[in-house]
Formats: sequence, C-alpha cells, structure tokens
Amino acid sequence: MKIYITKQGDQWDQIAFEQLGSEYLVDQLIAANPERRMTVVFNAGIRLILPEVKASPKKSGPAPWRRVTRAPGALHNS
Repeated sequence: MKIYITKQGDQWDQIAFEQLGSEYLVDQLIAANPERRMTVVFNAGIRLILPEVKASPKKSGPAPWRRVTRAPGALHNS
C-alpha cells in the first residue's frame, strides 16, 4: 500500500494526475480515502492511500471540470 502526504493546496484531481498518472482516476483515489471525500483543498500533512490502478482511462484532454467554456457569442460584439 502506497501513501501520499499532501502539500498545502493539493486537490483530488491534481493528486490523481501526479501520483496515479491521470486526473480521470480521481474516483479510485476518493474511493480509497472515503473519510476525506468531502475535502476540496487539502491542508499539508494529510495521509492518503494511493490505490492500485484498476484500469487506464482512455480519455484525453483536460477533465470536464477543468475545461473552459464560453457563453455563445461571448467573443462577438454585434
């Protein structure tokens, strides 16, 4: 079992990307640490269990919650 010690400001998707290889594995990371599931931004020194990766995600590009979206016509001044 591998353990990760958080740094101030760490977030689930960042930890999943850096430690597991993909932000799309965040669900497995949270499942391994259910007592912390409500944490959004971590304080320094929190011990998290790093799960054995069950499957490699096939998605590419930024995670849906990291994508920048614009309102239709936001760049056009008509």
